[in-house]
Amino acid sequence: MPKQFEFCRPQARKVVPVGDDWIDEVKYDGYRERVIRDGRDVKILSKSGLDWTWRFPWIAETALKMKQQRFVIDGEICVLDVQGISDFNALQSNKHNGEAQLYAFDLVAPEGDDLRELPLFERKARLGKLLARRPEGIFVAPFERGEIGPDLFRKACELGLEGIVSKRRDRPYQAGRSRGLDQVKNRSHPAMSREL
Repeated sequence: MPKQFEFCRPQARKVVPVGDDWIDEVKYDGYRERVIRDGRDVKILSKSGLDWTWRFPWIAETALKMKQQRFVIDGEICVLDVQGISDFNALQSNKHNGEAQLYAFDLVAPEGDDLRELPLFERKARLGKLLARRPEGIFVAPFERGEIGPDLFRKACELGLEGIVSKRRDRPYQAGRSRGLDQVKNRSHPAMSREL
């Protein structure tokens, strides 16, 4: 089961791609992490390899409650406000660690299988099955397919969200910045000032 590998990362774009080959997800403002379960052992690892299992107990407990004993999930850890919008300041404060959840958008390795070469739509289907009965602590990132991308981006901006990520549904999981994984950010979102 691949535990150590480089995260795939989106490329910054100014325009949302459109077409049936693309799916679009809202971008949550949080920490990019992977959750690894191997039997009774659960690890929550950051992009830099830091072990943050101690910091996010609800996510670790949820992972242990799942039927599958071995998996690697890629996602974003976030703290949601009362409106269901990610609150980066609450996450960063360390005062809400017990409330942090994983917004899961990719399944890299179920039951020890390496899925990185499979197309995204197959990995997402397997992720949906894995998390079908786990709505709290770890939840599946909802996504839309087709022509909705530009409208979804406009709505995300209206709601004060960070933006959206558009992904080609046929792409494998590739390390680093990869083609077919595009991120369009809300220019007025606070995350923009953190990146300067």
